[in-house]
Amino acid sequence: MSVAEVIGQARSENFPVASRVLPSRVRPHLLAIYGFARLVDDIGDESEGDRLAQLDWAERELERSATGAAEHPVFVALSPTIAHFDLPLDPFRDLIEANRRDQVVKRYATFEELTEYCMLSAAPVGRLVLLVFGCSTPERVARSDRVCVGLQVVEHLQDVAEDAAMGRVYLPVDDLAAHGSSPDHLLESDYRAALCDTVAQEARRARELLADGAPLAASLAPRARLAVAAFSAGGGAALDSIERVGFDVITHACRPRPTRFLARWVSVLWSGRRTRA
Repeated sequence: MSVAEVIGQARSENFPVASRVLPSRVRPHLLAIYGFARLVDDIGDESEGDRLAQLDWAERELERSATGAAEHPVFVALSPTIAHFDLPLDPFRDLIEANRRDQVVKRYATFEELTEYCMLSAAPVGRLVLLVFGCSTPERVARSDRVCVGLQVVEHLQDVAEDAAMGRVYLPVDDLAAHGSSPDHLLESDYRAALCDTVAQEARRARELLADGAPLAASLAPRARLAVAAFSAGGGAALDSIERVGFDVITHACRPRPTRFLARWVSVLWSGRRTRA
């Protein structure tokens, strides 16, 4: 994966990882972290062959990256970021572990189980962002974890059909059952209403999690505040698009509109301002 490919994929995400609001001193470092996360996800989702063996390779290459001995371009780019900020490797390992789980775990019985998975697949990115910004505290990490879990839930809602095609269901089985459906009927039109009701329930949970974005952003320095508010706003705008189509994520591509993203961004910043006041 080249730097150009990383930037191109970053622009397609719910939150603008390479946004110009990021200070120039941290932008390449955040792109390096994103490149790692994107590569590991691609291995876990798309790579041919033994994905578990390839994820083991990624962990070995991560170890080499920490010593400046990596060979793959993504890990070579990551080396100076790890060194400059003295980043721990555990968040990176957690992202790899999440993709290992994707190879063997296809269902989550409860929202609590799904949250535990998201703490591996999403929360580490937020923790690394705080470390790069030099503003990591226990309270901020706790809020960041909630926002990142919320963002991950939003992406799962957007990608129900795509995930199902890979045999994965990230909607809690208990919630599907409560609304009269199951993973086996996920894409069947006769159960579309039940799916929409389940999506609506998870969307409400995601909004509650993303609500921590405002106080988190408010606690940061101005440029970091703008960036973190943008992350949360991207998730909120995506939820707006899901709600706008009646939570029917199967027949509609639910991506955030630029105008809604801007409105959500302003809302997060303003809410954070009131929180500080």
